[in-house]
Amino acid sequence: MIRNNKVLLIYTGGTIGMGANVQSGALEPLDFNHLVANMPEIKLIETEIDVHQFAHPIDSSDMSPDKWAEIASIIAERYDDYDGFVVLHGTDTMAYTASALSFMLENLTKPVILTGSQLPIQQLRTDGKENLVTSIELAAAHHPDGRPRVPEVCIYFSGKLLRGNRSTKQNADGFNAFDTFNYPHLCEAGVYFSFNDHNILCPDYSKPMTLHKAMDSNVVVFSLFPGIKEDIVRHMLKAPNLKSIVMRSYGSGNAPQRPWMLNLLHDATDRGIIIVNISQCVAGSVAMQRYETGYQLQQAGVISGYDSTVEAAVTKLMHLQARYADANLVRHYMNISLAGEATFKG
Repeated sequence: MIRNNKVLLIYTGGTIGMGANVQSGALEPLDFNHLVANMPEIKLIETEIDVHQFAHPIDSSDMSPDKWAEIASIIAERYDDYDGFVVLHGTDTMAYTASALSFMLENLTKPVILTGSQLPIQQLRTDGKENLVTSIELAAAHHPDGRPRVPEVCIYFSGKLLRGNRSTKQNADGFNAFDTFNYPHLCEAGVYFSFNDHNILCPDYSKPMTLHKAMDSNVVVFSLFPGIKEDIVRHMLKAPNLKSIVMRSYGSGNAPQRPWMLNLLHDATDRGIIIVNISQCVAGSVAMQRYETGYQLQQAGVISGYDSTVEAAVTKLMHLQARYADANLVRHYMNISLAGEATFKG
């Protein structure tokens, strides 16, 4: 493969590029071009780095599908000019963005690595410098024949390179903010990089990358809990324009065997609403055939989310709903791996 020896750094906002307001003391976005220019570590990296900064950097809690489309479009428009891309992003919704991008960038053949920090990059104890420098090096890493080492959407944080659509934020305060509980790490970054090549996606390099910008966010997430009320569930299921639900069930995919619950779910699926069952547990997979309670959900038309994260299930539904008007097609593709987002069985 022909290499450009260039990486594009896309700054969307987030803690990594924040500075304290002189008057209020609150954190606010800074000019990231200025920060990069004043980081001596950046100058030691043996690849050229360009920076694209959002015109108005945002807090990650304000991330939205139109911002995902903006990030994906930047990557698509400059795809041939760079060997890889690093997206600087706030941690709160980073796993959602990583999941969304994995579906929006079909047949991705280059690294897209999201990173950020728990402390602003200008603070003395920041984790931002190591996260940023290592992410750039990983985005530029390649095999002897020029193929990238990690041609997929990833999150890099605190020494671990993770598949983006398998990642979940696990810690609000610690530097070890993310992990993939149902999938091995793609690389461990210690003194040397230790790539786990057999865990990394292998795209078809003969096919072009295809951009899908549209996302249909008519989806809702709800968690089961002891004492959940029939009238509230009924009201949710009758929401106008609702197309799909990510239902966080107990254990390996179990739910109360109350007739009203099963009847409401059955009625919803008959009306074309897609209900995807994922576990409230951070590790493990839904197996609705294991217990009678799960089997009853299958009979009501609920489909398995296997070992998907909430972030992956939600963004995959948004992606598929924008591509296909037929709910049966969406159901079909929810049971097929699009970007390594789940372990599908049987």
